[in-house]
Amino acid sequence: MLTEQEVIQIAENYVIERSQKSGLNLIILEDRCIKKPYGMIFRYNTKKYNETRNDDDNTLLGNAPFIVENSNGKIILFGTGREIEYYIKEYEAGRWPDMPRLSDFQ
Repeated sequence: MLTEQEVIQIAENYVIERSQKSGLNLIILEDRCIKKPYGMIFRYNTKKYNETRNDDDNTLLGNAPFIVENSNGKIILFGTGREIEYYIKEYEAGRWPDMPRLSDFQ
């Protein structure tokens, strides 16, 4: 079982990697983290949006929330098409991320 600090470090490393690939200054939105018995759910965005919380600065696409499981450090990405509560419910029911995708049928 990973400690909370180890889980946070894994999340920070993931966001740093995304930041380097995109060329954007991305950070975890610390006030929007959700602690669960199985891990932590993180959201991230640009540093500018975090500072202003102005919707005009929320120009980042594809920044899906993600879980870092505290049992093994695995990162599981959620989607962006629905509210986060939907993805949490699906994950807790054991249906996420193993749901059929459109690409599975093509």
